[in-house]
Amino acid sequence: MNSTNKKLEISFAEINKLVCKKLQGLSQHLTYHDMAHTLDVVYHSERIAKEEGIENENDIFLIKVAALYHDTGFLNVYSKHEQESCEIFLRDAKNFHFTKAEKEFVNRLIMATQLPQEPSNIFEMVICDADLDYLGRPDFFSIGDALRREFLHYGIVSSNEAWEKLQIKFLTAHQYHTQTSQRVREAEKQKHIASLL
Repeated sequence: MNSTNKKLEISFAEINKLVCKKLQGLSQHLTYHDMAHTLDVVYHSERIAKEEGIENENDIFLIKVAALYHDTGFLNVYSKHEQESCEIFLRDAKNFHFTKAEKEFVNRLIMATQLPQEPSNIFEMVICDADLDYLGRPDFFSIGDALRREFLHYGIVSSNEAWEKLQIKFLTAHQYHTQTSQRVREAEKQKHIASLL
């Protein structure tokens, strides 16, 4: 452990601690893309993965690592933050015991969260659905309001009216990819859409 380049066996708890420390540096204007969102995605990534029958512990570990890092790029950029998230992960990964294949796997999962989502396998489907899990939950409106405030601050939308139009457009175009999320979240999401129209 004398060298920062030495590969280490490292637990998820240690990686989680490292990333959460980084995320404390996020702008206060990131009212949606904050640490709470990241930890929410980590939790639901594991839940959905297990419900989808992913049993390999290393696969679940890597999905959770990808979920931890997927929005770290917001520390440095707003637009196209996913690539920056990959770079941050790869810099940290030099100190972890990851194989080349595992690093590529994590990077693919991070990039899969880029909108519009186009996952190509079950692992990417899991993280995509975890990232937008809130769309079909009771806390949709409070989380959505946090995103509204963030979008207004960063100029993604210019007014509340523009936000409402964007949200309806996004919700109606969105689809959950896993059978689990389709079963557990889709009906609630449709109720949210109906309430906004």
